[in-house]
Amino acid sequence: MGKTKKTRKFAVAKKVISPKDNRVLANAEAAKKQQLEKKKKETEPRKVEQAVSALFFQYNEQLGPPYHILIDTNFINYSIRKKLDIVRSMCDCLLAKCIPCVTDCVMGELEKLGGKYKIALRLAKDPRFERIPCSCKGCYADDCLTQMAKQWRCFIVATCDKELRGRIRKIPGVPCMYISGYRYTVERMPEAFGAPR
Repeated sequence: MGKTKKTRKFAVAKKVISPKDNRVLANAEAAKKQQLEKKKKETEPRKVEQAVSALFFQYNEQLGPPYHILIDTNFINYSIRKKLDIVRSMCDCLLAKCIPCVTDCVMGELEKLGGKYKIALRLAKDPRFERIPCSCKGCYADDCLTQMAKQWRCFIVATCDKELRGRIRKIPGVPCMYISGYRYTVERMPEAFGAPR
């Protein structure tokens, strides 16, 4: 017996999903929502942040001696480890009078860290350090410092934390101080002695 020939069947309709099917309706609704959002974005006015009056291009006119420097927890700790006097080293770096400032969040962080940071806490309570009350209620110290720098633009932020330094770099007109070797260095402040060449 020979093989039977298999021929293709013509005019056989493929199975089609009904337009009333839930899957089709869900896709149609999602597409409609997307179109409405796109139309809304195009029609509503753009929100542009107001430029800071203190900035002349990238130069911050509010920064001038005596410099107010916001200090982070790890900056105090590294200064103690490297045996650097904070106020004197800052003055040597910026060649002007410096006022180290400590926010409530940084003080709270130092108190939470306990016995290891006892010397750092005692140093932060030094009368030469200015205590700045912050409006945030017990938030993360890095967020507090970033917010203060963005809001006022009259501070130099002192930190050894690379992540925080990256966040501060995104704010125009706010220099960043950190420890390199056994002295302080300032970024984005060419007139300073410790500025990298």
